[in-house]
Amino acid sequence: MRFFLRLLITAAALWVATRLVPGITYHGGWMALLGVSLVFGVLNAIVRPVLTFFTFPLFIVTLGLFTFVLNAFMLWLTSSASRSLGLGFHVAGFWAAFWGAIVVGLVSFVLSVLVPGRARA
Repeated sequence: MRFFLRLLITAAALWVATRLVPGITYHGGWMALLGVSLVFGVLNAIVRPVLTFFTFPLFIVTLGLFTFVLNAFMLWLTSSASRSLGLGFHVAGFWAAFWGAIVVGLVSFVLSVLVPGRARA
């Protein structure tokens, strides 16, 4: 159940980004958006740790600000993978990816806080 809830939160955050950020478009229904959300989650689970490892010196030098660039790259990579899968999600350029990643991060955070979860020990 937690996985599906996380998938819905990510899909909602991606949808908000398509509405607020020029250069991020989506054409399709909710099921395809859930597919985009799944692609985003899989890429963040597999590719992001590898990229974080190799770019760790940049995180240190920039005092963590490189995180924004990495998040933008992950959103752009999601766009590329989604286009290959025919899911209708597209990010046009670095700045659209940059601002879209900020929007996705903020919306995901807010929705995660609002959704009641299990008690933390």
